[in-house]
Amino acid sequence: MSVSPLRRAAIVAVGSELLTPLRTDTNSLFITEQLGALGIEVVLKMVVGDRHDEIAHAVRGAMARAELVVLTGGLGPTDDDVTRDVVARVLGRQLREWPEITVSIRQRFSARGWEMPEINRRQAMVPEGAEVLPNVQGTAPGLWIETDEGVIVLLPGPPRELHPMLTRLISDKLAHRASGELLARRVLRITGRTESHTDEVVQPLYAQWASGRVPITATILAALGQIELHLTARAIARAEAEAALTGASQEVVGLLGSDVYSTDGQALEAVVGDLLVARGFRIAVAESCTGGLITSRLTDVAGSSRYVDRAIVSYSNGAKTALLGVSDTLLAEHGAVSEAVALAMANGIRDDAGVDVGVGVTGIAGPGGGTSEKPVGTVAIAVVTPDASRVRIARFMGEREHVKFQSAQGALDMLRRLLLGS
Repeated sequence: MSVSPLRRAAIVAVGSELLTPLRTDTNSLFITEQLGALGIEVVLKMVVGDRHDEIAHAVRGAMARAELVVLTGGLGPTDDDVTRDVVARVLGRQLREWPEITVSIRQRFSARGWEMPEINRRQAMVPEGAEVLPNVQGTAPGLWIETDEGVIVLLPGPPRELHPMLTRLISDKLAHRASGELLARRVLRITGRTESHTDEVVQPLYAQWASGRVPITATILAALGQIELHLTARAIARAEAEAALTGASQEVVGLLGSDVYSTDGQALEAVVGDLLVARGFRIAVAESCTGGLITSRLTDVAGSSRYVDRAIVSYSNGAKTALLGVSDTLLAEHGAVSEAVALAMANGIRDDAGVDVGVGVTGIAGPGGGTSEKPVGTVAIAVVTPDASRVRIARFMGEREHVKFQSAQGALDMLRRLLLGS
């Protein structure tokens, strides 16, 4: 029987309900996080329905890819709970009833004044050679099965049962079977570039990182209004892994400059907040098409009262005039969605609040309201600080909520760059 270290894991979530829009597999996120802390990398995740052949195919594929296979769900008492049966068949092992488990389940029902249905005896069926993992929160025990290739673990589907079982399993067994290495991760966030442009610049570093003394793998992801670069390092000591990630992050910043707004996964609004605090600045925001989203994001950060003074949602032209002092003449000459009006909004809120920084945003979020000259997604953004001011017209793509988010992202990024002096 193999006792080699467990370095790679595969997760198989069993349940036909997980293949519908009604349920989401959240267990795999928890499992991935817990295994990653041990240095066990999850290399594969699958969701399969309650069908013998599909589960069997998934288990065989997972065993071929990883030394540790974790299955969740399908351990209940009903006919569609077939995970035990399938795993036993794949391994060529007989299922036998454990009387101790049956007695324990009967006692759980009896404690509530109920008689155990006979179908619950299915939950006492254990493959030959398996170790039973007690379930203090439910009737379905888990299973630990050693194979020639590694380990298969069966866990119940309900998170309130799975979480404590996995936590005990890690301290009792998995921690001793891990390789001794650990995984450290770093998320770099980037604005002002597309995914392909970012990858084109950073790609030459990938091979260098992979062959380093502390290997680093990279994954690049496109998100709304930003690009994320996920770096993962594997090492014996955390300090060693973190040092390697810091060095790699500095290399990326050297290539991309101020387009990298965070090297530790920090959100843009938090980065902006830190810069405002560092400068001792307070901010006021005038929003139209974003409907308060910029201010909402700023105030999502704990302690934002140190720098956020006020905000006005001036959706109508009348509100822009009455609350921000934007003149009717300016609105008539340039239109509400214009650099001139955005700048007037930023100056108006800044002067009214008596603060250091003013932000103004006005645009067409859609789906209606666009013209050939100013189509949907046209947004004017202005930022005024004691040192400088900047205003621009942006063209954002997507649905209404996408335009709103990108407008807020664009405003926060413009402010960030001005505060950095870039």
